[in-house]
Formats: sequence, C-alpha cells, structure tokens
Amino acid sequence: MTAFKLEPAKSLAVQIAARLRQAIIEGELALGSQIPEETLAQSFGVSRTPVREALNQLQLQGLVHVRPQVGSFVFYPTVDDVTELCQFRCVIEPRAAELAYRNDKISTVGAIEAAIAEMESAVKRRDTVAYGRADTSLHEAMFTHCGNTYLQESYKLAAGKIAALRTNLSAPLDVRSPDSFSEHRKFLKLFIKGDFEAFEKLMIVHVKGSGDTYVRALQTKAARDPAA
Repeated sequence: MTAFKLEPAKSLAVQIAARLRQAIIEGELALGSQIPEETLAQSFGVSRTPVREALNQLQLQGLVHVRPQVGSFVFYPTVDDVTELCQFRCVIEPRAAELAYRNDKISTVGAIEAAIAEMESAVKRRDTVAYGRADTSLHEAMFTHCGNTYLQESYKLAAGKIAALRTNLSAPLDVRSPDSFSEHRKFLKLFIKGDFEAFEKLMIVHVKGSGDTYVRALQTKAARDPAA
C-alpha cells in the first residue's frame, strides 16, 4: 500500500479554522463582514493556501460563505435560517438531555452547574462574550454526555451557528436583562428530577424566545443599515 503523508498546510488550516471559528462566535468578526484572505495570511504568517482551506472548512459548517471572484464573508442569517435552527434545537436538545441523564447524570449536572455559575458571574461583570460562551457550554454539556455519536455529530453541524447567534444577537440582551437566565436554572432543576416532559416544554419556550430575540436583533440591524 502506498504510504499516506500528512501535509503541513492541512494542520495549519485546521488551526486557522479553529481560530476563525472562535472569532466568528465571539463577535471579533461581525456577522456578514468580509474576511480578507491576504490580511489573514499576513496575520497568521502563512501563505493564502491554508487560509483558503480553513475558509472552506468553515463554509461546510455554515459559518462562512465563499463567493468565487468576490470574496469570503461571515454568514448572515435570514429569518428562515433562525426558524430552522430553532426547530432543529427543539427536536434534538431534549433527546440529548434525556440520554445524558441516563448515560452520565452526575457529570452532566456538574457541567451544567459550572456553566450556570459562569453565566451568573458574566451577568455581574456585564460580559456578553463570557455569558455567550457559558450559555453554549450549558447546552453542549447535554451532547457531550449523551453517549450517542450520531446526536453529537448532528449537533456539530449547527453548533457554530447556534453559538454565534447566541453571542452576537441574544447575549447582550441577556446580560442587560437576564430573564432567560432563570430558565437555565429551571433546566437544571428539571434535569436533576428527570422530568423530561416539562424539560421539553421549557426548551420549546426557551428556544422560541431566543429565536424571537434573534429576529428582532436582525430587524434592528436592517433598519440601521439597509445594506446589511
């Protein structure tokens, strides 16, 4: 059999993609903004090849749109995008939570409690990025401990977009007026009790509320900048 070789550019591309993914999720690269390949290559100290490969990887995750002969852009969600993501979450998250309860309740509870503590600290500091990061950790804990590879992989397809919308569009509001924070505490109580009928009902309310917040934020942005 012919020996396979790993190309250094591939490992660079993975590292660059990870850093850009973080920048998109945490708002360093704004939704809809252009991503300058040449500037990125200079910033990372690499050629444009691994940068392009990284952007292609992020395009597969839905975080970047690569337009031939035009450039690469951070995704900008439509109302339909928001609706479909919320529908996806309402279907998949309650199932992951129920499996996590059966598979590794103790570790899941610990991860959720840690995330809630981080969220509470972020609210006090009015740190929207930290709040969004902790919020994401809370929801991802259910998939981390669910013990089902297919659920985990399915969630990964949308996880970046979900996290980016959370940090960019809802976390600022949650930090200023943390109404949804109390819902996260309720999630923990219902999870500990194993009441997944109530958990699913709360998840639907919670996700719908998030979706409404995203849509209002997008409408506000559009009103301020129609070109967006």
